[in-house]
Amino acid sequence: MEIEVFTKDGAQTGRKLKLSKSVFGIEPNEHVMYMAVKTQRTNMRQGTAATKTRSLVAGGGKKPWKQKGRGTARAGSTRSPIWRGGGIIHGPQPIHYEHQLPRKVKRLARRSALSARMKDEAIKVLEDFKVEEAKTREIAGFMKNFGLSETKTLLLVPEYDANMVQASRNIANLNVQIATDASTHDLLNCSALLIMESAVKKLEGSLKS
Repeated sequence: MEIEVFTKDGAQTGRKLKLSKSVFGIEPNEHVMYMAVKTQRTNMRQGTAATKTRSLVAGGGKKPWKQKGRGTARAGSTRSPIWRGGGIIHGPQPIHYEHQLPRKVKRLARRSALSARMKDEAIKVLEDFKVEEAKTREIAGFMKNFGLSETKTLLLVPEYDANMVQASRNIANLNVQIATDASTHDLLNCSALLIMESAVKKLEGSLKS
């Protein structure tokens, strides 16, 4: 399978890039993509919500009053849950939410996501280019050339480029990622997917079965 290659100005180069069918042309596995996205979102949870039980609340070491003779209910601590300022019964406690998927499942999910975006015709391949200065206007102009100024876009680059990251930081609807680091959630959570030519090769190298 082949795809047209574009310049950063939004014009066609007249060249086509051959894509690996095992990465961009498989039948998307929706359940595997669901598991990958669910796992990533679950792992983002902090799990730090907490309340103090009676053993964690400071004070309460002294018995408030004698056991017998007052005609009132017996009490052993002012930090009892039925007292104001006491502990909380069955409140939330810190929990570890982290979950891991097998490596092969994660790779299948990413291949499925790329194939799904390919079917949706949401992928464009760009000639490699560098940002000479970390200026937002250069990336904003690049987005305008493709008519994506108001579109949620993911740009996959072959390697870390400090100027590119800094120049795109102020563009709210653009996310720049190293191709091999992009997750299934990243690939699906955009309306347009732009991939640099050399990033395609890195993707194929890391995801081929």
